[in-house]
Amino acid sequence: MIQQETIIDIADNTGAREALCIRVLGGSTARGKKTRKSASVGDVIKVCIKKQLPTSNLDPKKVYRCVIIRCAYPMRRPDGSYVRFDSNAGVLIDDNGNPIGTRIFGAVARELRDKKFMKIISLASEVV
Repeated sequence: MIQQETIIDIADNTGAREALCIRVLGGSTARGKKTRKSASVGDVIKVCIKKQLPTSNLDPKKVYRCVIIRCAYPMRRPDGSYVRFDSNAGVLIDDNGNPIGTRIFGAVARELRDKKFMKIISLASEVV
């Protein structure tokens, strides 16, 4: 579960290494509990870049859109199995939903296929 002020790793070759979640655009809230939006795999969030490579072309003062590809919180699949990753990771995307980078590092969850992020699925080396 990714919520506001969560630090996530960036898993593409844009030059960014860590980003801070500013706002959850997709996601859900729990009824009767704290109504803080949380994002899971396939949800889009707004981020600002906190750590980047010196050769990066990204503007550190700009706000970017990011899609979550890995989440440390376990998620249940329709067949009853649970999937959980070691860390939270995302990929920077443009306004059309296409990734800004040309390579994606690490595994990607299969749920991105249902959310119509096929370009990210095709760039990934492993789909779990």
